[in-house]
Amino acid sequence: MTQKERQERSRREIRRAAMEEFGSRGYEAATVDGICGRGGISKGMLYHYYANKDALFLACVEKIFQDLNAYLQQESEGLAEQPALLALKNYFLLRETFFQSRSRERHIFECAMLHPPRHLIAQIQALRQPIRAENERFLRRLIAHMQLREGLERNQAVRYLHSVYTVFWSILEQYHALDSASDLHSMLKEAEEVLSLVLFGIAQPGDAGLAGS
Repeated sequence: MTQKERQERSRREIRRAAMEEFGSRGYEAATVDGICGRGGISKGMLYHYYANKDALFLACVEKIFQDLNAYLQQESEGLAEQPALLALKNYFLLRETFFQSRSRERHIFECAMLHPPRHLIAQIQALRQPIRAENERFLRRLIAHMQLREGLERNQAVRYLHSVYTVFWSILEQYHALDSASDLHSMLKEAEEVLSLVLFGIAQPGDAGLAGS
């Protein structure tokens, strides 16, 4: 094994222990001591590769973003050619599918997206950029197959759906909370209902009740 390979293995071992610590305790409660304890790693070795807790957290976030982006790219092939509502639902559900068996990664992802440490926001946003680009790529392909409302430009539609994608699971959780059903089938059906409302709205064009509002 070369020195470069040994160094990469050490980085992976430290990052794996950090994933367990951040994924179990969150950013605020996680400690360098906890990471070292989980991985049987000395502080000297840890600080040789990572400057501090922030660097470790960002390394975990970056790895999760990279893996999620690769998953989106692989699993979204061909989706844009499906009917718009089905394609949008299937694409939006890919994130949930990715995290189904990755509870620690989900916790870190949600921390980074919903409750990021304030001093790391800019760096997290920069790390997220490839995912934003992949989302935009897919949405542009999808919208290319759609007949848009008169006067609506494609760039506006992309920005709108991108915004919806960002908050989709929060919307679905609130929508689902109003229903007594709780099984996965019901959740998937409600995801389609929510996206139908997103695409087609709730009022007929020119509804007098909206005039002057």
